[in-house]
Amino acid sequence: MTESPDGSANVPSRDRRRFPGISSRSYEHPADRSALVALRKLSGFDTVFKTLSGLLPERSLRLLFLSDSVRVSDQQFTHLNDMLRDACYILDLEKVPPMYVNQDPQPNAMCIGLDEPIIVVTTGLVELLDEEEMRAVVGHEVGHALSGHAVYRTILLFLTNLAMKVAWIPLGNVAIMAIVTALREWFRKSELSADRAGLLVGQDLQASMRGLMKLAGGNHLHEMNVDAFLKQADEYESGGDLRDSVLKILNLLPRSHPFTTVRAAELKKWAASRDYQRIMDGHYPRRDEDGDTSVSDSFRDSAAHYADSVRNSKDPLMGLVRDIAGGAGDLGGKLRDTVFRGGSRPGGANGTGGANGTGGADRDRPDDA
Repeated sequence: MTESPDGSANVPSRDRRRFPGISSRSYEHPADRSALVALRKLSGFDTVFKTLSGLLPERSLRLLFLSDSVRVSDQQFTHLNDMLRDACYILDLEKVPPMYVNQDPQPNAMCIGLDEPIIVVTTGLVELLDEEEMRAVVGHEVGHALSGHAVYRTILLFLTNLAMKVAWIPLGNVAIMAIVTALREWFRKSELSADRAGLLVGQDLQASMRGLMKLAGGNHLHEMNVDAFLKQADEYESGGDLRDSVLKILNLLPRSHPFTTVRAAELKKWAASRDYQRIMDGHYPRRDEDGDTSVSDSFRDSAAHYADSVRNSKDPLMGLVRDIAGGAGDLGGKLRDTVFRGGSRPGGANGTGGANGTGGADRDRPDDA
């Protein structure tokens, strides 16, 4: 057990299970974990990225938050300080990262930094969430720190800014945006990992659900319902036709985060899984075993996850992929039926329902909560 500078015990404010020596591999999404394991195995990887710190605006960001935000401590935002120390205690993160509250009405949180991670939450988020919801968010950010995601988020921010600056150079922006697109796909999976870490810290699934609902619909819980919110995710995945499937991909590409309803559905699914129960029972990978992990095994797990996602997906495009992979006959007819629902084919059944219109594309909110 660790102690704070004032001598008080650094333990959770209520009885929560602790995970001594837990490895971030235990809660990381398979796609996120395979990439992280591969990078950690690269000789000199840390040195290269630390060298980049001179090119990235990390020092400037640290000075900016120190000078123009409020640092969480025993004297300032003490309830957040308690949550932060609780989260680090539960996930056994030895060094508590600095945390700042920034004046911004947009609900947001992030964990950035190359040398040492720092956590930033906005006043909009602090005012929006109750204590247990906020605890899950703090756990989410500590999960990012434990996984080392702060490094990649910092690089993603840097490359995104660079892409805008070189947009006038022929092909320069294309090359950078290809890297940014790949990093965003990775980072979207890392958000699912961090959501799981938030649940391990808060150990209150309903609070995690409420927090995600508030990020989507604001402070109007009396007007919202968890089951109806999760039903939206199912309708989003299964509704529409191939045109909607393409629009979903186009809407998602510029985002650094998965859609909120999808995050809620993914977290609920993980909370009901055997993996989550094993962690809660104390059976999980340890940090001191990270060096023995196999890159090939991690990639196989990732490939198996994606294959399972395609196999079980209700999305029309994924259904077509399954048909092609299975060598289904009359693919031209299937394609016509899938794209143009409602039209009948000679001698065949009528199409099943129309497209589900879901409005315009969502803007890319950089919320890390």
